[in-house]
Amino acid sequence: MSEVTRLLEAANQGDRQAAADLLPLVYNELRKLAAARLAREKPGQTLNATALVHEAFLRLVGHQRFDGHGHFFAAAAEAIRRILVEQARRRQSLKRGGGGNREEMEMDRFAAPAPDQELLALHEGLDRFAEAHPEKAELVKLRYFAGLTADQAAEVLGISPSTADRHWAYARA
Repeated sequence: MSEVTRLLEAANQGDRQAAADLLPLVYNELRKLAAARLAREKPGQTLNATALVHEAFLRLVGHQRFDGHGHFFAAAAEAIRRILVEQARRRQSLKRGGGGNREEMEMDRFAAPAPDQELLALHEGLDRFAEAHPEKAELVKLRYFAGLTADQAAEVLGISPSTADRHWAYARA
């Protein structure tokens, strides 16, 4: 049994020290996941990878029970996703200037889809996809938000790599 799994089991039983000891063990891996996800966001983010990891960790520990290492990282990917979606919605709200008029720049050749709108569209599409295909949607979350490889995601989900590849191809189509 890995140290992470042991600490997760202890934290599930209410051991606060185990939850505190867990963060240093998973911090670097969570920070890599958060940094990879934030790299896809537009510049000028108010959230950085450290803040995102801390927010996700606070949402996870003490509020959920985990069946192991894989379940914890799947939940972390979901927490990161939800935090980024909440952040995107806040930025688009009228209170935060989301409805303000902006001056157009003569830089059409540099135009790219707005990451906030792209993230919200992905979020809505993933929710609809999860209604019909929950396991495939979970694979997408692990690959896209957690940055796991196909083999790592297959291990977390308890499916074979070839099944994960088929699910990934289906989800992408």
